[in-house]
Amino acid sequence: MTSKWVSPIGDEGIYQIDTGKWRTFQPVISSDRCINCRLCAYYCPVSAIKLSEEETVYIDLSYCKGCGICATECPRNAIDMVREGDE
Repeated sequence: MTSKWVSPIGDEGIYQIDTGKWRTFQPVISSDRCINCRLCAYYCPVSAIKLSEEETVYIDLSYCKGCGICATECPRNAIDMVREGDE
């Protein structure tokens, strides 16, 4: 008996899933509270938090699914979760 596994890697390479369409809430970073420790990026399950050329973090909303883990893990409470469209 053989079993098939679902894998994110196919014949063409790694598939990218547009997880940003799942979101009801989105994170908003408060630049005055953020100390750029990057813990939010470390804990983000979809790697939606990136580093800009200016070495500051930003959120790529095309991948962010709005789970709120980044806001929970931020030691300075610099990330607020707001309802999509209310930002």
